[in-house]
Amino acid sequence: MATILVSGGCGYIGSHTLVDLLENGFDVISIDDLSRSSEYALAGIEKITGKKVKNYKVDLKNFDETLAVFQENDSIAGIIHFAAYKAVGESVEEPLLYYENNLFSLINLLKCAAEFDVPHFVFSSSCTVYGNPASIPVTESTPMQPAESPYGATKQMGETIVRDMFSNNGGAAILLRYFNPVGAHPSALIGETPLGKPQNLVPAITQTAIGKLPTMKVFGNDYPTRDGSCIRDYIHVCDIAHAHTLALQYLQANKYTENCEVFNLGTGNGITVLEAIRMFEEVSGRSLAYSMGARRPGDVMAIYANNEKAVQQLGWSIRYDLKEMMRTAWNWELAIKETEEKVKNN
Repeated sequence: MATILVSGGCGYIGSHTLVDLLENGFDVISIDDLSRSSEYALAGIEKITGKKVKNYKVDLKNFDETLAVFQENDSIAGIIHFAAYKAVGESVEEPLLYYENNLFSLINLLKCAAEFDVPHFVFSSSCTVYGNPASIPVTESTPMQPAESPYGATKQMGETIVRDMFSNNGGAAILLRYFNPVGAHPSALIGETPLGKPQNLVPAITQTAIGKLPTMKVFGNDYPTRDGSCIRDYIHVCDIAHAHTLALQYLQANKYTENCEVFNLGTGNGITVLEAIRMFEEVSGRSLAYSMGARRPGDVMAIYANNEKAVQQLGWSIRYDLKEMMRTAWNWELAIKETEEKVKNN
């Protein structure tokens, strides 16, 4: 089978996608500089699949290091590009960090793809490209509004770069705009492991429930929504991962009608932050210590997907509901605690 290069393969979505690719017959290699991830994920992948994944600890902002990976692997038939900084709040505080990392890494990877004639490219995009949409649910043709954060702006720019690249250079690309990935692999062997204080909702919930954080804050209780908190479209990470495999298969089968196509990846259901918290409490049997705070800069009020295009054209389906999202996230947090206690006691 074809070898697929996955950038950011030791990260949250990247590691789950490596598992899905391996389970569907692909050979894989990973590039991850481990600045915001850990090779611990590779051990989990091996336990799940029985296969070792080679990771190149390479900074994609360094073109020569990136080029060397392609020179060593002459059978790369596709690239899935995850490697990017992704914290909305941090991007507001450090915009240049985000522009430099997210755009330079993409450009270097595309330069190598062009030089080595890699025909297929899947770009990890985001619903943040829609900004604050005029209407929801959003479709792939919903007009983009100004990005609410530098992170969102890098995804808008990244899409433009990929589209321009493949409009004139042969091959084909898919832009996958996903909404709010949550949960963990059902084995509890890989999951989300944010460095430092978590910026996303579900890790903040589970770390608070397990006692790593004394309390958590809900940002905004005065939005014009049904309970005052933001509305998001939470989607299980394994469903997101499988969509990348389907996207590659779609490209390989030459089913695309344009050299760059776009697909939304969401459940199509809008869930408020407070509803997500209540579901976690139901699944875990624990009451969560949280307080209400002011709105967070960069957050949009409400967004959820119309996913009909991915369902119809990629053959994608949603396998995990909100309850399973919270259950697998909580089991992953419990597994982390068990591992930490074993290390402490040895």
